[in-house]
Amino acid sequence: MKTKLRSLSTFILLSLLTLNVSAQVGINTTSPNESAALDIQSTEAGLLIPRMTTAERNAIIDPETSLLIYDTDLGGYYFNGGTTADPDWVLLLTSNNERKNFKLVNATSDLADELTAGGGSTYELEENTLYEINGTVVIDNPINLNGAYVVGLDTSEDVLVNGTGGSLFESTSSGGSLRNLTLNGNDAQLFSISGDGSQSFIMNNCVIAGANSVGSFSNMNVVFFSIVQFVNNRGGLTSSDINSYFFNLAYWNESNSGTFQNLSGSFTDIQFASGRIITETGETGLDVSSNPTINRSAVITDVTFDGAGTRVNPYTGAGTYSGYNFTNDWEVNCPGIPRESDNNASGNIYIQRNSTTNNPSFSIASATPIDASIAEGELFRFSTDNVNVTNNNILVYEGKETRTFSVNGNLAFEPTSQGGVTLYAFYIRRFDNAGNSIDIPLGTEVYEEVGSASNATSGDYLVRAIPLSGKVTLAPGDYVRLYGQLISNSGTARNNIRVYSVSLTLD
Repeated sequence: MKTKLRSLSTFILLSLLTLNVSAQVGINTTSPNESAALDIQSTEAGLLIPRMTTAERNAIIDPETSLLIYDTDLGGYYFNGGTTADPDWVLLLTSNNERKNFKLVNATSDLADELTAGGGSTYELEENTLYEINGTVVIDNPINLNGAYVVGLDTSEDVLVNGTGGSLFESTSSGGSLRNLTLNGNDAQLFSISGDGSQSFIMNNCVIAGANSVGSFSNMNVVFFSIVQFVNNRGGLTSSDINSYFFNLAYWNESNSGTFQNLSGSFTDIQFASGRIITETGETGLDVSSNPTINRSAVITDVTFDGAGTRVNPYTGAGTYSGYNFTNDWEVNCPGIPRESDNNASGNIYIQRNSTTNNPSFSIASATPIDASIAEGELFRFSTDNVNVTNNNILVYEGKETRTFSVNGNLAFEPTSQGGVTLYAFYIRRFDNAGNSIDIPLGTEVYEEVGSASNATSGDYLVRAIPLSGKVTLAPGDYVRLYGQLISNSGTARNNIRVYSVSLTLD
């Protein structure tokens, strides 16, 4: 009887153990967690996953999805994220492959440390840290970029909304970078950034929308906007005293109003390359009426200007040219506004005989500048003034680079003195900025012979028209004058002439 009872007890115990194992397995515990198929508990040892080389891992036949191993060659845990037929060994994320100096921002609560650093009133970002914006985030206090990088992955999804009531980005001592974002101004200003001349601000592949003013930049080393679209803004940028100011592929469309760019102060380099600026009535594209100083160069190329508004509010005063917008520090080649370059510099002077008063008679017994009341015509990067010239009849080149010009024109004159047959020469003479004669460019001289005249009423007093042509190379500050000179004569020289008309063009 005892034997039967002992056998029955053993059967019942084995049955219970079998039921427990088939449901859950516990190691070092008699009560495994109900949610776990395997519950291992220990305070002295861990779980050792199979270790193998990369070659051994790749040699596993038909590895099951989620199979886990430790790769001793690569030093990491890998699991099969693929299928049995097509394995894909994926490294488990560890602190070794996490990006350093990185923060994901889903809401302003993720910027609690930055708010503390900014004294509770500003989000002062950590220098050289990348902040990734995930979705739409309404910012309730100004952001001090502090040399950080703020990025999104999709401009249509990753949006910073200005909820500050003032400027979204504020700083008096730092710059930073923005990329792949939409900045929603929420009818307030977006930028108020200044520095000490050493900071940089860079924006790439962004949309700027809904601001009452895009904002201001001043006293910066570099400000660079690349691939930026401006939409529904009521004012643009005011920028001053920046070393390098660059815009590439910037688009200011008709949904915006106000002035796109207002430049003042001092710049070393300015460059606008490609893009589009559309201004409607009452609006302005580029305002340089404050006469910003360019210390080295300023270039605008392939930016299309369009619309019924003011495309450029030009420079004023000295160094400007009628019908043009900029000084000779600028190179401009854009559809919609005049081209401005040393390559299209040109100058024209002329006289026309007054119907009631003759121009003066003067002697050209020796090389003499043409004496007449000469007026300036159309001038671009040319002037008619030089401190070394007390008379008129002058074209001064004001470009930045040495270039060669074509000479075209004509002169009409009559001999006014008696004498024998006389040969005259008319030509261009070139001078440097100090007034020193350089040369008579070959090919610019033309000769004309007049007949004799025995008295004031008979003889050769015909008015002659002669062409002027040739080439002349001018350095900045060089100038030219039109000269006449008696070359030879038979008998008494007819030294005096009167000029009736002159037209001289360099282009």
